[in-house]
Amino acid sequence: MIIQQFDENGNEFWLARDLQYILNYSEWRNFLKVIEKAKTACVNSGIDLQNHFVDVNKMVSIGSGTRREVEDMVLSRYACYLITQNADARKKVVALGQTYFAIQTRKQEVLEEEIAQLSEDEKRLTLRDNVKASNKNLFATAQDHGVRNFGKFNNRGYQGLYNGETVATIKKRKHLKKNNDILDHMGSTELAANWFRITQTDEKLKKDKIYDENESCETHYQVGKSVRDTMINISGIAPEKLPTPKKSIKKLESEKRLALRNKNK
Repeated sequence: MIIQQFDENGNEFWLARDLQYILNYSEWRNFLKVIEKAKTACVNSGIDLQNHFVDVNKMVSIGSGTRREVEDMVLSRYACYLITQNADARKKVVALGQTYFAIQTRKQEVLEEEIAQLSEDEKRLTLRDNVKASNKNLFATAQDHGVRNFGKFNNRGYQGLYNGETVATIKKRKHLKKNNDILDHMGSTELAANWFRITQTDEKLKKDKIYDENESCETHYQVGKSVRDTMINISGIAPEKLPTPKKSIKKLESEKRLALRNKNK
């Protein structure tokens, strides 16, 4: 059972009652005790609870067409990690959950540490590889979800992220040639924004079970726009205002190959 979900901005979250079911807690009141322990651990770590535990209410069916409102909680990955760490480890599924969230959290930490140590050129090369691989996955998903006009689908994502600009207009703004790939002429911040756009569109197409080309294109646009809004809210800089690097990715790759050959002589 996949219980990870994504909001309209592409941010991942989990619902506490879904996690309760996965961790084999039959009663909500008992699971709440585990959540309270997790909250205490969060506070003791100096981290804001509201960023990881958010109380919500939802309607559930109780049979015969009757529904009632129950309390629930929106959780971050970190919250899920704390909850599983404070759950009953005698339950096999809890032990598995502890291992899963510990590994996933550590993977993210290692990735962030590794990227932080890279130079700007190294970050660009690493991110460009990630974008290339994720784009292949996205186009495969898009095809499965009704897309046949991939030029239109691709442009809608860029239009959302770049305030209406298409691939052609982005090339013109960056003073690129017709055969240049715009992704090869982006800095690490801009590449990271596009990587997020790509991966979250892939996830949303699958999660929302969209099988129509127009809806898929609109989804790509809306995810791109959400990434754009987030960038502006956080840094105040729109993606089209980010500087274009002097060296293309192809130039960096050529220099890297040459340096490697000289080193091996």
